[in-house]
Amino acid sequence: MRKSAVACWFALSCGLLHGQQPQPSTRQMSEINWMEFREWVPSRIETVLLPAGTLEAHGVANNGADSTAPAAIAREMAPRVNALVAPVIPYGVTGSLDAFPGGLTISEAAYRPYVREVLAGLARAGFRNIIVVNGHGGPQTAILNEVAEQVGRECRVRTLVANWWAHCSDVTLKIFGEDGGHAGWNETAFIQAVDRRLVHPERYHDGLAAPRAEEGAWSAYPFPSSIILYRPGQGYVKFDQSKAEAYFRAVVDKMTALVAGTIAKWDKAGIFR
Repeated sequence: MRKSAVACWFALSCGLLHGQQPQPSTRQMSEINWMEFREWVPSRIETVLLPAGTLEAHGVANNGADSTAPAAIAREMAPRVNALVAPVIPYGVTGSLDAFPGGLTISEAAYRPYVREVLAGLARAGFRNIIVVNGHGGPQTAILNEVAEQVGRECRVRTLVANWWAHCSDVTLKIFGEDGGHAGWNETAFIQAVDRRLVHPERYHDGLAAPRAEEGAWSAYPFPSSIILYRPGQGYVKFDQSKAEAYFRAVVDKMTALVAGTIAKWDKAGIFR
């Protein structure tokens, strides 16, 4: 046996002896070989994480923040929930910020069937748990909820749509001591933790932010600010790297707990087994 082969065998043996489970060469669906995919799905991996976002203005963060955030969450979660990560859906139903430079929106008539085909394709590929990690709200959330339920029922797979910023609103309050906003302190901090090069503090001033309108008070198109505060006086961006990193870790932990807990409950109930 050649030395390199002996070394590989020894490393594998040591890992198994110490209770380590074998891992696929990558958790990224776009990077895995078809032969390896066949070996892992669904016999050893039943779960796929699908990040979904859009392109729209985010204050001094990147226009693709709604894709950057869920992709990062999925990447961190994947080994913890034994999942593969599907390529992100980068285009979405943007809404009132699509007029800002670089913004792009897809009509519901085009978006709905496209997402449906993606989810159905993941089901056909063998995944039993399809988890949409959503980074963009508004009408897109409702569409994803409806399509995921339809595909789950028709393909007999388990589906979950998780809006990270909403599910982790308590984490926002705990880390920052106040509510956040679209491109507010919380979302900008999350992107800052993922990649500081995507955030430009030198371009920031509080005048870029505005509180969202109270229900029924007023409506404007385009919305006049690309930083939309959930509560007046809260969520103005501060560039604290330590809090950004703490927020990132806490969000990933809470999202992981949601996904793992949901799958465990499905399994316990014997749903679609």
